[in-house]
Amino acid sequence: MTLERAQSLIAAALAAGRALGARPLAVVVVDAGGHIVASAREDGATIARHEFALAKAWSCIALGLDTRDLVERAEANTAFFSAAATLLSGRLLPAAGGVLVREDKQILGALGVSGDAADVDDACAVAAIGR
Repeated sequence: MTLERAQSLIAAALAAGRALGARPLAVVVVDAGGHIVASAREDGATIARHEFALAKAWSCIALGLDTRDLVERAEANTAFFSAAATLLSGRLLPAAGGVLVREDKQILGALGVSGDAADVDDACAVAAIGR
């Protein structure tokens, strides 16, 4: 994941948010190791939004799935996800708005969006990566 690509993904997610009339967003892009490459927080986004966006992106990398898929799995297996959240020091957040960024079949990183309802966050993230 290059800085240039990460910044482009952030710009696309924020543009999608504006087009959807979303509340102010925070967007974080991590590399395949879960390290932050770039992040942005719009004016007016609440103070925890950056951490939520990071947790969504990190969760994608940790489990190899988009967070909307993690939501379904968490609902079906609450004991596992409760234990995983503890094991992973609370960094796991199965809430829609995190998507893997791939090139061919290789995972380059992940993008997390937070600021609005989970379905709006997810729509912004999906729009940013062009799915």
